[in-house]
Amino acid sequence: MRYIISGKNIDVTEGLKTAVYEKIGKLERYFTPETEIHVTLSVEKERQKIEVTIPMKGNIVRAEQVSTDMYVSIDLVEEIIERQLRKYKNKLIEKKQSAINFNQAFVDDEEDYDDEEINIIRTKRFAVKPMDAEEACIQMELLGHNFFVFRNAETDEVNVVYKRKGNTFGLIEPEC
Repeated sequence: MRYIISGKNIDVTEGLKTAVYEKIGKLERYFTPETEIHVTLSVEKERQKIEVTIPMKGNIVRAEQVSTDMYVSIDLVEEIIERQLRKYKNKLIEKKQSAINFNQAFVDDEEDYDDEEINIIRTKRFAVKPMDAEEACIQMELLGHNFFVFRNAETDEVNVVYKRKGNTFGLIEPEC
């Protein structure tokens, strides 16, 4: 695996790099050697946060963990990713999807992992009114939601606005 390690408000020391290589390295058995692992370490006040992103064909495996100790965060994020990979493996087998980034031994492993089934318990239907992103943010605030789906009046595409930390907003647009 190829690691891309960066830091925000923190010097990425050799000790931290070694901890990342040792902990995240446990995941090597799941991936091909060409797989890239993006690791971002950050510090905000007393919060030690690690974000791990593994882009794969058509999907992204991502996890983040926050604690008061960066080494604890590194330990915890590895467990989260491993659990996600096991669930994803079951989906691959069920849907016979491409497993190009995975090590063949992992895919062929017959061990069945506990898989939490996804149950959609409610479906909502609503009219999608054309509006701009700012108006969608206002509507989202009025509804008290964390995200809002709308039809962009300028592009006629379906977009999503969402609330971020620090009372900021994000916009998701489809790629052409």
